[in-house]
Amino acid sequence: MGSLLGLFFHSLGGFASGSFYIPYRKIHVWSWESAWIVGGVFSWLIVPIIAAYLTIPDFMVIIQQVDSDVFFWTFTFGILWGIGGLTFGLAMRYLGMSLGMSIALSLCSIFGALVPPIYRELAGVKGDTISHIVGSSGGQVVLLGILVCVFGIYLCGKAGMMKEGELSTEQKQETIKEFSLMKGLIVATISGLCSACFNFGIEAGKDMAGAAVANGCDPLFQNNVIFIVVLWGGFLTNFVYCMYLNFSNKTFGDYLNAKAPLRMNYLFAAVAGTTWFLQFFFYGMGESKLGNGASSWILHMATIIMTSNFWGLYFKEWKGVSSNTFRTVISGILVILISVIIVGIGNSMTD
Repeated sequence: MGSLLGLFFHSLGGFASGSFYIPYRKIHVWSWESAWIVGGVFSWLIVPIIAAYLTIPDFMVIIQQVDSDVFFWTFTFGILWGIGGLTFGLAMRYLGMSLGMSIALSLCSIFGALVPPIYRELAGVKGDTISHIVGSSGGQVVLLGILVCVFGIYLCGKAGMMKEGELSTEQKQETIKEFSLMKGLIVATISGLCSACFNFGIEAGKDMAGAAVANGCDPLFQNNVIFIVVLWGGFLTNFVYCMYLNFSNKTFGDYLNAKAPLRMNYLFAAVAGTTWFLQFFFYGMGESKLGNGASSWILHMATIIMTSNFWGLYFKEWKGVSSNTFRTVISGILVILISVIIVGIGNSMTD
């Protein structure tokens, strides 16, 4: 029953993550950086505190009393994850929801599976090392899944290049205003590497979750206190970059621009930010049932990829491409999903 509930909660989180960017499409006149940071205030500051307040007694006391090393590493992983979240938004901006999420999240799955064991190998830290993974049957299945994922990324990238060659600039910008395959691939790669740090932040902050349970918190919501610290780090990264863009692009006036539908812009940004946070609210619930192994993270990635590609098709992001190009991107997405399942099987063999 616990596993079924875990699957259900991860599916809800994946649906929220795969859908959060839709309200941003409804924001008009504002620059990208203004919309992104307003949504981020809700994503990374307001809603996480509300969630913790409703589910964890004395959550701020737990944060204040936690060991300084635990706070430091949880916050630091949040800063690194913030780079991933920032470039994730840019990937949507340049590639659209379908291609952008598929590439960024599949890379995130790969890095999330490989970085920790490589680190343990080099640093001599206890746990599964890369040599142990290579030498175990479960680890070999994980590596096979990663290779399959790389092939899926190749197919998606190939489809993107085919789309770029087939459509005019006007056609590409009809559904994705700033479509740019090269820029998109660069930021999606950075996003995939850094986004995996959110999972590392959860692991680093486990002492706070333990304290929350000891204080009488329902274990289902124990990670909500960790999210606050991780997201503080993420907010710092995004705030600095967006303020830099506001300054360099002279877009500070967006927030009070009378020519913009301010009430609706703030509303859609708030909805986007709240929806974004719900992915981790439900992820924390799913993780409490399945554990914080790579299987939870991979399952989360799979549901996001499926949801984002549904929306990509709904919004006709591949409108006008040849049937060959469309088949190529669908094949790439299916291969990525198969790779996620393979990695999940491999991790279940090593858990």
